Amino acid sequence: MNVDVHREKLLVTAGGKIVCLRCTARSTRSKLQCAKPALKSSTTQKCGHHGGRPYSADVLRRIAEANTLHGETSKAAKQRSRDNSVLLHELEDALHVLGMAEGPRTRGRKPAGYKGVHGKADVISMILERILHRM
Repeated sequence: MNVDVHREKLLVTAGGKIVCLRCTARSTRSKLQCAKPALKSSTTQKCGHHGGRPYSADVLRRIAEANTLHGETSKAAKQRSRDNSVLLHELEDALHVLGMAEGPRTRGRKPAGYKGVHGKADVISMILERILHRM
């Protein structure tokens, strides 16, 4: 079979019994074409590995439900974790501003939604904001 390996459109499998379209994805390193068969439902002639599988909103919802075992990785749980992280960083800043803590502060990037506490007025506004937020 004298066919250019880089431009094969069909894939022959099962000892020549099955002929199907070949995935058109190419390796960026070796420039070789993917050796997997393309999915029939793929509009771009790609295999499932290279993004040929179309997902509807219902399918994505079912996948998310199947991958959530205990609720700790749900969107609501992740938001609660971020909110708690913001609160801890703000409390740490408040303790340093008020002179109630010594030593180094927590290293690393601050969480999204974090507002720095740099003075006593910021401490008061942080406390009032938290109290009003609960009500």
